[in-house]
Amino acid sequence: MTRANPWLHRSHPSPHSDAQVICFPHAGGSAGFYHPLAAALAPSAELVAVQYPGRQERRHEPPVNDLRLLAGRIADVLGPGDGRPRAFFGHSMGALVAFETALALGGHGPVALFVSGRRAPSRVRHDMLHLLDDHELVAHLKALNGSEAAVLDDAELRAMVLATIRADYRAIETYRFAGGAPVGCPIVALTGDADPLTSLAEAQAWEAHTSGGFELHVLSGGHFFVRDHNTAVAETILKSLETIRA
Repeated sequence: MTRANPWLHRSHPSPHSDAQVICFPHAGGSAGFYHPLAAALAPSAELVAVQYPGRQERRHEPPVNDLRLLAGRIADVLGPGDGRPRAFFGHSMGALVAFETALALGGHGPVALFVSGRRAPSRVRHDMLHLLDDHELVAHLKALNGSEAAVLDDAELRAMVLATIRADYRAIETYRFAGGAPVGCPIVALTGDADPLTSLAEAQAWEAHTSGGFELHVLSGGHFFVRDHNTAVAETILKSLETIRA
C-alpha cells in the first residue's frame, strides 16, 4: 500500500489505468473498508481511498466533526487531479462527504458520483445518535453490523472507536444541505433493500441533486450491503465510466 499522503490510500496502485475512483468511508470507517473494492476494480480503474483524521494511523489526530469543513479539506488535498477522469464513491456518511467535496471542487469535480447507503442531502432525519450513551451507541453499531463492530468488545479499542464515531455522527446529524445548483455529473445511487437508514424514496431523492442524469440500483442486504456485492458494485462503476468515456 502506498501512503505518500496521509489523506489518500492506494492498496492496488494502477497509475496507468484509464480512471480513478476516489472513495469516502462511512462514519467510524477507514480507508481499509475499500480494499476489496480496490481489488475488484484493478487494473481497469485505480481506487484511492480517503483516510479521515482520527482513525488507524491517523488516530492521534482529532476527528473533524463538521462535514462541510471535512469536505473542504479533502477538496484541497485532491485538487485538480492528474488528468485522468475520476469518479467519487461514498458509502453512508461518505456519500455526503463525496457530494460536498464535488461541490467544493467545482469545475475540477468528478465525472460521476456514486452514493451508497445514504439518503439524499435534501432528506433530513432528526437523529441524535451522537448523544447516546456508550451502551446505547454500541448496541446501535452492532445492530448495523458495521466494520467496527468486531472491536467493540475490547474496552480500550471501544473508547477510541466511539470517540471517532461520535464525531462523525455529529458531523452528519448537524449537516444541512445549503441549497444551490446541483452537481453537473451523473449520480448513481445504490441502496440495500433492507437498509434501516435509507428508504427507497430517500435514495431516489438524489435525482434532484444532479443535472447530469441519475440511476438507482437496489441490491440485497442491510446498511452494509456493499460488503456482499463488491463485484456488482465494481461492475456498476466500470460500466458507468465506460459509458461516460464513450
